[in-house]
Amino acid sequence: MDYKYLPDMDSEVFALIKEEENRQRNGLEMIASENYVSPAVLEAMSSVFQNKYSEGYCGKRYYAGNEVVDKIEGLAIERAKKLFGCNFVNVQALSGSPANLAVYFALLNPGDTVLGLKLNHGGHLSHGHPINFTGKTYNFIQYGCKGETGIVDMDEVEKLAKEHKPKMIVAGFSAYSRDFDWVRFKQIADSVGAITFADIAHVAGLIAGKAIKGPIEAGFDVVTTTTHKTLRGARGALIMSKDEEAAKKIDKAVFPGLQGGPHEHIIAGIAVALGEALKPEFQTYAKQIILNAQKLSDELLAKGFNIVSGGTDNHLIVVDLRNKNLPGKEFTDALDKAGISASASTVPNDPNPPMKPSGIRLGTPALTTRGMKEAEMIQVAEWISRVADDMENLANLAAIKQEVETFAAKFPVPGIF
Repeated sequence: MDYKYLPDMDSEVFALIKEEENRQRNGLEMIASENYVSPAVLEAMSSVFQNKYSEGYCGKRYYAGNEVVDKIEGLAIERAKKLFGCNFVNVQALSGSPANLAVYFALLNPGDTVLGLKLNHGGHLSHGHPINFTGKTYNFIQYGCKGETGIVDMDEVEKLAKEHKPKMIVAGFSAYSRDFDWVRFKQIADSVGAITFADIAHVAGLIAGKAIKGPIEAGFDVVTTTTHKTLRGARGALIMSKDEEAAKKIDKAVFPGLQGGPHEHIIAGIAVALGEALKPEFQTYAKQIILNAQKLSDELLAKGFNIVSGGTDNHLIVVDLRNKNLPGKEFTDALDKAGISASASTVPNDPNPPMKPSGIRLGTPALTTRGMKEAEMIQVAEWISRVADDMENLANLAAIKQEVETFAAKFPVPGIF
């Protein structure tokens, strides 16, 4: 971006922004939940919508002067409806976990039984982990993956559903590389009278880009997503449904139940990103994300890495490092020194605690946004393997980092000039 005022008004903050720009420009972002927004999204986020308080919803605000805010929020809603094929969207939830909290708050009572995916099998904290508000408020029963395949055990989901008769079944993940069987989840839930709730935060862009199928077309009752991962927008969330009664409850849960004024400058950025996602080229982008992840997976498998489930259907892979005798956290630290950002990750039935997991999670959305394709994934896998071979050798890591910087310079980051 072109900074006109900040360099003179606050040189310290400006220097840190430029430092972060250099970090992003010179390295490879492979954290599966991160991406780069377009310059247009950045501009919308820094617009005068930042200045407006707008408690309430379109046409029903508690403050005056919201006639233009109603238009921008309404535009975001209509674009999301068109993109995902639903007839209700709430764009005010501040992020993914607050969006999930709003769904639980709207449709459940404390103590209700819910099925969710285990954290160390790829689930999210807000899917019922004991230390999370969800695990403390509701009676979560957790399903997992088959040990030999690393794929969600749908027979176990059905067995647990019949045994516990949950009020809700949560389908979604944070570190899982395969398609979800949305149709079977819906069938199981219907058989026991459970609400179906899908958290598609990681794959929303792939669904919007028609690269994979989603839960709305499978008939799920409610769906949430963040807007900044594969959807490539500002950091917020969407809550979507086709159920009119659920929609009314969700709106009330978001405001006034859990939040005050929404962040309309972020909603403006989300509206821009949704508009971008409606263009044909976004479908090409979504498909390329998956092609890149599959190529990266194949290359790492060929170099002796163990990929959970043996591959990927989406934008990420989870690497089980136990056969390499590499601890996940230390390996991500070494990758970082080499200019590659990744995240440590548990693996199914991980014998180690979440803060010292046995694996790492790698994603391709940000690299794909920069224009990288399968050929570049071959080089990226080579660097990852070289780090693994000698990750305590600082000279080795420094040499790789220099190579990464030279390579990265060929692929500009949107919004960084």
